[in-house]
Amino acid sequence: MFITLDLESEEPIYTQLKNQIIAGIAKKELSPGEALPSVRALAADLGINLHTVNKAYQQLKQEGFILIHRQKGVVINPDGVPKADAVYWTELSAKIRPLIAESVCKGVSEAEFQELCHQIFAEFYQ
Repeated sequence: MFITLDLESEEPIYTQLKNQIIAGIAKKELSPGEALPSVRALAADLGINLHTVNKAYQQLKQEGFILIHRQKGVVINPDGVPKADAVYWTELSAKIRPLIAESVCKGVSEAEFQELCHQIFAEFYQ
């Protein structure tokens, strides 16, 4: 998996890193049980602070995307990512609500919004 970071972006680097790893899992570029670089190695490869990588890894661990073993290192969760539960649906709704509100304010129709969602979903199922 190839990770590219935009150091000029307003989005924090750890968030960019986390989102790209999740996208890699979604696109099946990263497989369950596959090893990821250590915090130090990835930080050195990307030229970023190791605390930034650690923060991304810790969030991915909390959300069930990866496991961190003392002996095996960092691996994609061998059991796969936990399926959506009621808590996830509540969090998803809370994240999407402001995006929809902003879209409505900017004149985006429901059909246009759904088409955009459809296009983005398609990127992950190719």
